[in-house]
This record gives sequence, structure tokens and C-alpha cells, in this order.
Amino acid sequence: MRVVSLVPSLTEAVAVTGRELLVGVTDWCSEPGDLDVARIGGTKNPDVARIVGLRPDLVIANEEENREADLAALRAAGVAVRVTEVRSVPQAFDELRHLLTEDLELSPPLWLAEAEEAWAGLVPAPTPLRAVVPIWRRPWMVLGRDTFAGDVLRRLGVEPVHATHPERYPAIPIEELRAERPDLVVLPDEPYRFTADDGPEAFPGVPAALVSGRHLTWYGPSLAEAPAVLTAALRNALPHPDAQGGTTP
Repeated sequence: MRVVSLVPSLTEAVAVTGRELLVGVTDWCSEPGDLDVARIGGTKNPDVARIVGLRPDLVIANEEENREADLAALRAAGVAVRVTEVRSVPQAFDELRHLLTEDLELSPPLWLAEAEEAWAGLVPAPTPLRAVVPIWRRPWMVLGRDTFAGDVLRRLGVEPVHATHPERYPAIPIEELRAERPDLVVLPDEPYRFTADDGPEAFPGVPAALVSGRHLTWYGPSLAEAPAVLTAALRNALPHPDAQGGTTP
């Protein structure tokens, strides 16, 4: 089977499980670092003609990462497209298992079982921390409703302040973000590369956790270590190591 992946998370998942299947990936597919296959453009602007020329049996996409117009163009060219939807940790596991074992007919990978075990072992926090979770700056955009990253944080004892906002990734003026008086600001290093200076500058006096965007937003092999990596980053940002409320990976 010949596979083109338009999603960095899924590229990693397929490469770790059945690398020989991949014939094309996006320019943003950075894991694994030694992947040597055709690059077909970005997630939002793939080279449709180049993809068709690779003669894939299946193109893997995601309803959030990729544009419907590009997927429609691939289908019109006779290419099979599998569109995933991942808005929670359980849904990520379901999609990964279906994609790898049914669509691609690969053996169930050990890393997927390890990831499910890691998330099943979490102890719920009695009192979640309220957090502003920006994903972009200029303008400021944050996690809103029904997002995978929001569900990840919720399972680690952190409740995004805008989790009930009508939009999934609303743009919120910085004054309004500060007015929420959050317990914590969570700053991932992707898609916008927040740095340690962004928190104190934009949210003076509020603890800021700089976290790995790959562990917060990717659904693939990184899920196995995400609970431990993210919990450590969140706790390190707080005045007291045990102030997060008891969540333990």
C-alpha cells in the first residue's frame, strides 16, 4: 500500500508502525526526523498534482488540519482520502486504532497500548486549575470548545477558561484574557512558538507553563509520554509543586 499523510501527527504514527507504506508527507511532518520521502507542501496548501503523481492508495487527512477544497480535488482525481476527527483523547485512540489496523492493515503497535495505559492511569484532580491557553499571538487566539488539546489538559487537572466559548479557537483581546484572572497560563511552542518571555510580558503575575506543543496537540506515539511530560511542565510553573490538585500520571 502507498500512503500520503497530510497530518504531522499521523505521519509519525504511520512511520513508527509501518514506515514502508509512506510515499509522501507535508513539509511540516518533522517526526521521525530521518523520514526520507517526497514532500508535498503544507497541511493547508498541499500540491495536489504532486500527490496524485505519487499514485497513493490512500491519503490520510484530518478535518481540522486540512482544507476540504484540497481533499475534494484529490477525490475528484480518483484518490481515496481518509479524513480523521480527533477532539478528545479517547477519540484519538479510536481513530489511531482504526487507521493503523483496519485502513492500513498493520499489527496493533506496542506504543498505542502503552499510550492508552498511560492515560488510563491518571488520577482526577479534585479542583482543576483555570487556565488561559493561547495558541497564537497577533492576534491572541486561545483554546475554545471541543478541542483535543483542551481535553488533554482537562485530564491533567487544568480547565481551559474558554472551554465553553462558541468558537473552537476564538480570538480574544489580551485585556479580556487578563480579566479572566486565571490560575495559570499554558503556552505551547506550536503552532505559535511561545517563549519563556511571553508569559511574564503578557500576563504579569500569573504563573506561565511553557509546554511541548507536540505533547499537547499531537495524537500519535507522543501520547505515551505526554501525561508525564505535560504534568511536569505544569507543576514546574506553579509556586508549589503540589498545587496542581493531585493529578498524577
